[in-house]
Amino acid sequence: MLHTGHVTLAFDGDRLLAAVDVARAALVEDGQHPGAHLESTPEGDWAVAHYFEADLAGYRGWQWCVVLAGAPGTDEITVSELVLLPGQGSLLAPNWVPWNERVVAGDLSPGDVLAADPGDPRLVPNQIDNGDEFALSSDDDDPDDIGQIAGELGLGRRRLLSPDGRDDAAQRWHDGEFGPRSEMAAAAAYSCASCGFYLPLAGALRPAFGVCANEYSADGHVVAADYGCGAHSDVPAPSGGGSPAYDAYDDGVLEIVSAGADATS
Repeated sequence: MLHTGHVTLAFDGDRLLAAVDVARAALVEDGQHPGAHLESTPEGDWAVAHYFEADLAGYRGWQWCVVLAGAPGTDEITVSELVLLPGQGSLLAPNWVPWNERVVAGDLSPGDVLAADPGDPRLVPNQIDNGDEFALSSDDDDPDDIGQIAGELGLGRRRLLSPDGRDDAAQRWHDGEFGPRSEMAAAAAYSCASCGFYLPLAGALRPAFGVCANEYSADGHVVAADYGCGAHSDVPAPSGGGSPAYDAYDDGVLEIVSAGADATS
């Protein structure tokens, strides 16, 4: 007879392995409907795990596991644990990945907020020399730096963009997808001009345009200085360890019931 996890039996060393009925009775008493007994596995000198088929909706290939335990000098078998475990070929959920590690380029949409990690190696405090500026002295003229200046001045190119051509490009960029009137910019709290991922253009367009260097946003595109998105470098990170928008969902509160023949939709 089962008494809240105990049954009185004449105990011996093989009793736990043979106590299939005890394990099954524990499951039935718990309200379960175990299928065929699959195996009995020793878990130590005085513990055995019994496995049963589990025919539950949504748990294909899972098994019921009942751990029985005994002790020298006693005639009792104790039901230590009842648990539902995945078996070979079970349908399992994918490994949990935190939301901020699941984000990929293209996921950001108007109104979304994506904060950079405080230790993001792509960003440095503004008081640190990031090597973006260069200066030449008469004592140390680096040929690479000279070539960069020559390229910015247009030396070596037969034709350069005219003021009209530059104005046309600026107007297109201003009115386009990465301009200040876009849907994304309208939903953003910060502008690109104050973002650590913003690389200003050289020349006459420098005050108004730059290139986005954030792979999760407008990466590689020319953006207006007053454009903006939710992945600004100074966006505060959401509090808590779960999703920034939704509370964790506990499917343990669900109960599967059968609808009667006269049930309505």
